[in-house]
Amino acid sequence: MPIIKDPHLFNEQSLFVDLEGVLGRRLYLKIEGFNFAGSIKLKPAREMVERAERDGSIGPDSILVESSSGNLGVALSMIAASKGYRFVCVIDPRCNPATRQVMESLGAQVDLVTEPDPVDGFLGARLNHVRDLCASDERYIWLNQYTNPGNWGAHYRWTAPEISQQFPELDVLFVGAGTTGTLMGCARYFREHRPDVRVVAVDAAGSVSFGGDPATRLIPGLGMSVRPPQLDESLIDDVVIVEEPDTVRACHRLAASGFMLGGSTGTVVHGAMSWLNDHNAQDTTAVAISPDLGRPYLETVYNPDWVLDHFGAEALASADAAVAPDPLSGSVSGPRLTAPAPVADPVATASLRSFVQ
Repeated sequence: MPIIKDPHLFNEQSLFVDLEGVLGRRLYLKIEGFNFAGSIKLKPAREMVERAERDGSIGPDSILVESSSGNLGVALSMIAASKGYRFVCVIDPRCNPATRQVMESLGAQVDLVTEPDPVDGFLGARLNHVRDLCASDERYIWLNQYTNPGNWGAHYRWTAPEISQQFPELDVLFVGAGTTGTLMGCARYFREHRPDVRVVAVDAAGSVSFGGDPATRLIPGLGMSVRPPQLDESLIDDVVIVEEPDTVRACHRLAASGFMLGGSTGTVVHGAMSWLNDHNAQDTTAVAISPDLGRPYLETVYNPDWVLDHFGAEALASADAAVAPDPLSGSVSGPRLTAPAPVADPVATASLRSFVQ
């Protein structure tokens, strides 16, 4: 057993779950939630803070600030507590109450924006608040996960090599898309080192990342209301869009077999199974990345009343419907599959990049 002095130094990096017995198709799930932050966001949080320390961007009097839907906020709260920094996390109403409580228990200040930006939604409102804080006091240091190369660099450095080492015969990797840090880090690594591996992005319906129409999203983690500046679609082989009721059903199906995982994981698993069913990939070696565990979702995804109120009785139907193919038609119920959209217009991309800087 390792002996550590700092919480961010422990992270179980080599745990994979074989889901064939649960889902009826070979899919390996890389579990990223077994660390003191409880999610994959420990990696970029650590990388961004340590890079800032090395280049002198932050010092003893600095106040770290970040916009987060939850998991990154927890990871930064933990690291700030360990290293002695003050930290302000800017959230919106989609943040799980339990996640907010964890951040505050770790000593973070949590600022809640309650009204969405008229154009860019809650993300825009959060970023506006971050910019106001930074303008008010030079001690505020915005790590800016949306443009910080440490976000994708953490997964290029750690996550992708961990998968590659464990699965030398890997055919396809499924990665959820939020800020696209995990997606871009893994896609860059495999494009450079194992270009035969297909990288499939999984996004939430209502996200605009891949050109979809914006819509309300209730489950935090995946999806964006503005195009992620770090996204390079030329590195991605395919995209799967998942509706939130299918996320709920996938989570419940996994929990019925004892694997209580987070909402982002449910989205990725449903997307992966749908893609595998659509491609009749019986002999494919496939890995999906599980970003987080299920406890922060007890009041939402795993609360029948919440699910019924927001998605109706269909979302509480038999979990088998979440990822099972239709036995008569061979089609898959659930998300639509889309090819990556063309690379965005450079003027629009530059405008978005300036929005989050």
